[in-house]
Amino acid sequence: MDLLLWRHAEAADGIPDHTRALTARGLKQAQRMAHWIEAHRPKALRVLASPSLRTRQTAAAFTDDFRVVAGLGPDGSVADLLAASGWPDASGATLIVGHQPALGRLAALLLSGTEADWTIKKGALWWFTNRVREGETQTVLRAVIPSELA
Repeated sequence: MDLLLWRHAEAADGIPDHTRALTARGLKQAQRMAHWIEAHRPKALRVLASPSLRTRQTAAAFTDDFRVVAGLGPDGSVADLLAASGWPDASGATLIVGHQPALGRLAALLLSGTEADWTIKKGALWWFTNRVREGETQTVLRAVIPSELA
């Protein structure tokens, strides 16, 4: 399985949190990363997004074919992200467009075995895959792409 974690792009400050829109800079970040994803995407990519406006706008820069999942919202947990994605047993690939701190905590769990407060920059993408070697399941970090390098 491939699991891509994409933090929403830069958004305007404001209240309520769920209605914060991407800034002009954020729209450019999302578009650049969407082009990178399109050029490198795995086959059969399922896209899941938080219900917040900024994550839906980020996902929409890549595709209109995404599903909004309530558990991926700003208050979502690592368990919510794992449940939505089906990691590591689902087939194909899943792209989650979400928020800190859950995305960073999931990245830490996948690479170190323990949740920790790691930061994923706004607009950045972390791409994981898993494999079995000599009977052992391994997590592999395939790419970390900040939006300015996309």
